[in-house]
Amino acid sequence: MKISVKWLGDYVALPPSVDELARKLTAAGLEIEGVERPGEGLRGVVVAQIRESVQHPNADKLSVTQVDIGGSALFQVVCGAKNFKVGDKVPLATVGAKLPNGMEIKQAALRGVDSFGMLCSAKELGITEDSSGLLILPADTKLGLPIAEALGLDDSVLEVNVTPNRPDALSHLGIAREVGVVTGAQLKPPQPKPVESGKAVAELVKVRIDAKERCSRYAARVVEGITVQPSPQWMQDRLKACGVRAINNVVDVTNYVLLEYGQPLHAFDLEKVAGQEIVVRTAKAGEKLRTLDDKERTLDADDLVIADRDRAQALAGVMGGGDSEVTQGTKRIVIESAHFHGSGVRRSAKRYALHTEASHRFERGADLDAVLPALDRAAQLIAELSGGTVVPGRVDVQPEPLAPRRATLRYARVEKVLGVAVPEAEVRRILTALGFKSVEESQGQTTYEVPRARVDVEREEDLMEEVARVYGYDNIPARLPRGLETLAPEPLSMEAERRLRHALGGVGLSEVVNYSFVAPKSLEVLGGKEAPIALMNPLSVEQSVMRTSLLPGLLENLSRSVRHQVESVGLYETGRAYFRDAQGGQGMRPAAREVPRVAGLVWGLRGGGRSWTQKDSRVDFYDAKGAVEALLHALHVEGAAFTPAEAPAYHPRSCAQVTLNDGTVLGLVGEVHPRVSKALGLPEGVFVFELDTEPLYAAARLVPQAQSLPKYPAVLRDLAVVVPLELRNEEVRRVILEVGAPLVEDALVFDVYTGKPIPEGKKNLAYALRYRSPERTLTDAEVTAAHQRIITEVNQRLGAALRA
Repeated sequence: MKISVKWLGDYVALPPSVDELARKLTAAGLEIEGVERPGEGLRGVVVAQIRESVQHPNADKLSVTQVDIGGSALFQVVCGAKNFKVGDKVPLATVGAKLPNGMEIKQAALRGVDSFGMLCSAKELGITEDSSGLLILPADTKLGLPIAEALGLDDSVLEVNVTPNRPDALSHLGIAREVGVVTGAQLKPPQPKPVESGKAVAELVKVRIDAKERCSRYAARVVEGITVQPSPQWMQDRLKACGVRAINNVVDVTNYVLLEYGQPLHAFDLEKVAGQEIVVRTAKAGEKLRTLDDKERTLDADDLVIADRDRAQALAGVMGGGDSEVTQGTKRIVIESAHFHGSGVRRSAKRYALHTEASHRFERGADLDAVLPALDRAAQLIAELSGGTVVPGRVDVQPEPLAPRRATLRYARVEKVLGVAVPEAEVRRILTALGFKSVEESQGQTTYEVPRARVDVEREEDLMEEVARVYGYDNIPARLPRGLETLAPEPLSMEAERRLRHALGGVGLSEVVNYSFVAPKSLEVLGGKEAPIALMNPLSVEQSVMRTSLLPGLLENLSRSVRHQVESVGLYETGRAYFRDAQGGQGMRPAAREVPRVAGLVWGLRGGGRSWTQKDSRVDFYDAKGAVEALLHALHVEGAAFTPAEAPAYHPRSCAQVTLNDGTVLGLVGEVHPRVSKALGLPEGVFVFELDTEPLYAAARLVPQAQSLPKYPAVLRDLAVVVPLELRNEEVRRVILEVGAPLVEDALVFDVYTGKPIPEGKKNLAYALRYRSPERTLTDAEVTAAHQRIITEVNQRLGAALRA
């Protein structure tokens, strides 16, 4: 927002320099992004009057003039323009001046005649592109006056970055209040008192609010007998400094007061208001409105409009209508000052791509208490500048008066929260200067009434924030928080996750981070049982639901990589899956059930790509299973089993369920089903895993446990058994370890064979058994006896036969 420093000075005493003002406002939280100085390049240019002009003796197109700047002597200036006459007042660039276009003025001889300066055009002063001749100034302009002051350019304009939570600072009075707080200067707001005469306003216009939930207040005044004409130069200069184009005295006043108070206003030609009645209502579906930008718009039923008896006349809080706009023939106007709810204004402004000064303020929260002062101010100024008369009284409709918010501040807590002792008297001064009113006092605390303009202040901590920003963040010492003698221990889950990341990175997987929002079809194709949570306002269809699995993101990563001709992909992600919760959002319960997970994906050539040391081979199920085993090993999770399973997203031939030894299911590992690959445009041979990390971390053993080295030697024996083809290795191994206990330390399968001479439907499993006793060296007889027991039990329980 642009703030005129010259205008600002009407309401509060300013610091000596603009730079100091900018620094103080920035320190108080209103960042000054830049300072414009329009008159900076016009130093040395003054108002002069042409006293005499004669033809140049040596040039037909030049004149030799004698100009007066208010001193005792005249200056001789050679000029090439022809649009002036003797007696005109024009800008004179004196010797030594440097114009905005870079030209430096020097004493020079032009065709043999000395010239002591240059008479300037508007283009040479950098004001406009008009180069048709000299800039002719008004006849009453004071001689010798710096041209920047004469043209209203002796101002500095602050570019203030007002954050969305501070609509109170979207005006000159709002910024002036901040200046007064940080400097201690007294705020001097306008005290409008329009002179009234004629009929009562109630006899000329009526106001009705039908959409009470969208409009908190609507006030109006009538001004009669106006003459629509250009605004005075001082008002045009101030509007121009703030980036607003001058139109006429009525419209300019509404814009001027908006920039002054931050309260949007609008003026209707009363003769064009049917029935002289104003109705605040929602639009009828398909209703037409021609806005001030001369575009006819078809309104939505959600739009709030200002209507008369017959039709809509304005889009409330956004833009007025062309049918009732003020024109040169307007004699009576009704001035609107209202308070519209921001959410509705925001929707309408977005719907029609109309971001106006009014909508910008209403969207963020206008000041309800500024409605009447701004209305009186506008009526007074319009009457003064147009020769009109203010009709006695105001129409003020307020369906449900809203009580201002209150917040209680305990002074003892200020130091505890801010970390610096701010005197109570200073706290009271700051809050009072900001407009907070003390309404209740008790021991050590004060209850303040919050100004309606401060939509960002609701509680005690907000009051402390106001104290902190004005007192100065630089005045708060940097020190460690008190009461923390030791740091809290790091949760074990963080160490577990750290080890998991190292393990998966160690097997060649790269970590990715995907959005939690996915496309519904990405989950549907995976065959999820639960319906995902849909977003109310999604960014796009591809990000319209919360993910119930981490796999869609990884599969999309693979798809993108394949399109870029990558030969090998290994990825993993840790994150959360989101599920519906019937009791979600009640009390302190989260709205959704969030399940932390880890998922991984491998595809393509094993080893990261082509290599001269080995033949090209593609990853398979055991690469994905190996990644899972690596993370289980890193977390020292023992006894986990991989059992065949079926799931819609996995290929029936290679899908295993990962289960802890207590029966807890961690998740699945396997090959992506060809149906899924085809639907998502993926290549074949994609292997993935997805595990719940909460039970995984709970089973992790993160504290090292030392084991002594064995004192006695081990005895190694091999065992080869022929078993049914569908019998799994884990079942055979479990029987071996159970029967061989406590002598069998381990049983490792080292060969799986099918084919002749093994019968059809059978397979051979060969195990390396390690026997050892912690108490003594085992004898050959003890080992043989234990070995025979194992053979017998495997045969009886599993139908296995010792291979000859």
